[in-house]
Amino acid sequence: MENINYSIEPPKNFEQLLTLYESLGWNSLNLTISELERMCKQSWYTIYAFDQQKLVGMGRVISDGVITGIICGVGVLPSYQSKGVGKEMLKLIVEHCEQNRVIPQLMCTESLESYYKKLGFEKFAIGMTKQINR
Repeated sequence: MENINYSIEPPKNFEQLLTLYESLGWNSLNLTISELERMCKQSWYTIYAFDQQKLVGMGRVISDGVITGIICGVGVLPSYQSKGVGKEMLKLIVEHCEQNRVIPQLMCTESLESYYKKLGFEKFAIGMTKQINR
C-alpha cells in the first residue's frame, strides 16, 4: 500500500499496539500497555507500519546481534491484511538482519508455512516451548 509509512520510531501511544494484538487474538497473556512497550523497546529491531498516525502493523526481532535473529510478533490489523504490509515489514526486517550479518529465523503455525516459503524462508527445525506459570 502506497500510503503506509514504515518506521523504527514507535507509536506515540502503545495503546495502539494493544489494539493490534487484541485484534489478532494475540493477548492471551493479558499483556499491559507498558509490557508491550517494554517488549518492543527491548527488542533488537522493531519495525512499525503506520497509516497516517494509526499503527496498522508491527514486527520485531530478538537477537544477540551476532549470529541469530528470531523474527516474532509480525502482525497487521485485519483490515490491512493481504495488502503487502506484512511482506514489506518482513523485507525490511530481513534487510536489517543482512546488513548486520545476523541470520533471520522464525517460528510459525503450519498454516503460515507457505506464506513464509514464498518470502524465501525454509523449514529447518522443530519448534519447542516450555510452559511456565505467569
